[in-house]
Amino acid sequence: MRRFTLIAVPYFWLLALFLVPFLIVLRISFSYYELSIPPYGPQLDMSQGWGGVKAFWAELNWENYEFLTSDDLYWKAYLSSLKIAAIATFFTLMVGFPIAYGMAKASPEWRPTLMMLIILPFWTSFLIRVYAWIGILGNEGYLNQLLLGMGVIGSPFTILNTNIAVYIGIVYTYLPFMVLPIYAALEKMDDSLLEAAEDLGCTRTQAFWLVTVPLAKSGVIAGCFLVFIPALGEFVIPSLLGGSDTLMIGKVLWEEFFSNRDWPVASTVAVILLLILIIPIILFQRNEQKQREIDG
Repeated sequence: MRRFTLIAVPYFWLLALFLVPFLIVLRISFSYYELSIPPYGPQLDMSQGWGGVKAFWAELNWENYEFLTSDDLYWKAYLSSLKIAAIATFFTLMVGFPIAYGMAKASPEWRPTLMMLIILPFWTSFLIRVYAWIGILGNEGYLNQLLLGMGVIGSPFTILNTNIAVYIGIVYTYLPFMVLPIYAALEKMDDSLLEAAEDLGCTRTQAFWLVTVPLAKSGVIAGCFLVFIPALGEFVIPSLLGGSDTLMIGKVLWEEFFSNRDWPVASTVAVILLLILIIPIILFQRNEQKQREIDG
């Protein structure tokens, strides 16, 4: 009974907070727009019995999914989101790996302090941190003032309301999600493996690429997933830091829900976005399972 209770709690959590809301969104995606409350139809009328259920199912259709394939806006938004999320994940990895490596190589008494510095930004509001970058990257922001004062540039240059500002915001916001998994993998690494590689003729650089990087692979993959998945559906950062040319599916989803109040189309966009995110996760899990079978 204890084992059942222990297993049932997380499954009930997933059922209540993921599966049930997803089924509701999936059901709305097969509906049609209607000027009513809620703004979609058909509505299931149980007072009509089985006839009402049959009438309800008969009115559900695939028109919203066909509409998404016929409108360039949506597939361009998906492709743009994939591109921005992938590039931002790459830069986050380039910044996060050296930080995690330095933390793993630091003396044990300094590691808790370095860990606290990594997670310190989470102590402030996410929205406030994004707004802070507006003051930094604006035409009259601190960055332009610093560069003008140093004589590096002759006139302010535009970063805010561009894709570069979106990349900066995503890298800054999700950097801890990249650093922590890589640090956890590198911290467990046995330094004697590097010494053995150098004894066999490897240089420090060769030992790093042949020993350290492969051992950090699991942390790198986990960090990339933790950054890529939320960045793909990001709404706040592109809305505040990106310009009108910054097209991401999160902005489109928000506009469909709250500006157009077209819940069926918005639900369809959300379902397809979830499917895009689930596919790489399933492939990764299968690859990990095969790797365990080979290692075993």
